[in-house]
Amino acid sequence: MMTDPISDFLTRIRNALAARHDVVTAPSSRLKLQIAKILAAEGFLAEVREEKDGAKSMIVAQLKYNGKQPVIRSITRVSKPGKRVYRGSRELPTVLSNQGIAIVSTSAGVMTNREARRRKLGGEVLCEVF
Repeated sequence: MMTDPISDFLTRIRNALAARHDVVTAPSSRLKLQIAKILAAEGFLAEVREEKDGAKSMIVAQLKYNGKQPVIRSITRVSKPGKRVYRGSRELPTVLSNQGIAIVSTSAGVMTNREARRRKLGGEVLCEVF
């Protein structure tokens, strides 16, 4: 039984980048699909799609590289099941002097830290990417 599916998804991305894979697949959920779409929109992933195989659906993410170096240098889980991390709009983290992003789950949906700060929304800080 998996207790933290988001952490599993981020670890799959991290491991695929370390092994220089082109594509990573993971079981799909709405939250993981939203995280993957944000990573693609911010330029960390090349393409994200959801493939259905009968009753199961999988997220297929095309990884992005600059030459031989992966675009994602670090992807870490911030809020964990044992210790949730909530921040107000003014306390949201800036990642690597705004070169990276934090993905935040707010009452208006999942978004980046910059978007949440602009809309004056706080929420649960899911992960940081740079």
